[in-house]
Amino acid sequence: MNKPKIFIDGESGTTGLQIYSRLNQRDDIELVSIEPSKRKDATERAKLINAVDVLILCLPDDAAREAVSLVDNDQVKILDASTAYRTAAGWVYGFPELNPEQREKIAHAQFVSNPGCYPTGFLACIRPLIAQEIIPHTFPITINAVSGYSGGGKNLIQKYDTFHEQQTAAHSLYPYGIYGLQFGHKHVKEMHQHSGLASPPLFVPSVGDFAQGMLVQIPLPLWTLANPPSGETIHQAIAQYYAGEKFVQVAPFKDTSLLRDGTFLDAMAMNDTNIVQLFVFANDATQEALLVARLDNLGKGASGAAVQNLNIMLGVPEDLGL
Repeated sequence: MNKPKIFIDGESGTTGLQIYSRLNQRDDIELVSIEPSKRKDATERAKLINAVDVLILCLPDDAAREAVSLVDNDQVKILDASTAYRTAAGWVYGFPELNPEQREKIAHAQFVSNPGCYPTGFLACIRPLIAQEIIPHTFPITINAVSGYSGGGKNLIQKYDTFHEQQTAAHSLYPYGIYGLQFGHKHVKEMHQHSGLASPPLFVPSVGDFAQGMLVQIPLPLWTLANPPSGETIHQAIAQYYAGEKFVQVAPFKDTSLLRDGTFLDAMAMNDTNIVQLFVFANDATQEALLVARLDNLGKGASGAAVQNLNIMLGVPEDLGL
């Protein structure tokens, strides 16, 4: 039996390199590459793209759209890691745990869009509550999140690497920097469409002085609701939603063992895994709650999720290579 042929278009980028390193260890697939001198040759790229079973795109949005336009073989499946198609008609959103039907959709899709890292954490927290009507879909949601600087791609990684080589540990390029202050971040449309919310969430991203890791926080002022749910109700709803899932872990309610020194939530604890870990913190007396997702922005937030989706598209065990 022939092995499925996989072409990673953009394998030299941050996400592409991570996907390649995960897939290069496997003997059930055949990774193909284009000669470096022919990467910008549209004819050669089109020939290779249309000769594989799955095309994985790790390109900027416009380049991803151009690559898709080269596909004329309807047997070629496409897994796109850019933001170009995450809300596009005809594309299946590649978050298998989003709802009970999502895996089946991914398995039979020709076009699959890999989720963003921030949306993965956000949707993992909020989708169960909206789907089960624990929180009304009209609830105004705010997201505060911090990611390692590897989420900024090659340019930001290079800035930090250069800075760390030249400075002492007492200084930092951006020890903690908020960005996206003009609003309209490219992830918001994706978050809105796949959450079930009536209105887009207010998203405040930031970058920390660490390479990998991520915390996505959703504060819930439950006192604004006529019948506010308890923290335990929220936790049970999320835990039941993901019962049996391997790559979504819901931390026990009121268990501080996963916190550093019992107090601090370490953004890097899920690094080098394909796991998104969910936490519910609540104070029923003040009717406040906080949902937190912890994940590796390069793992479940990017390359790990891509490999998971690829496995589903190929019909092989979902955790293969993960």
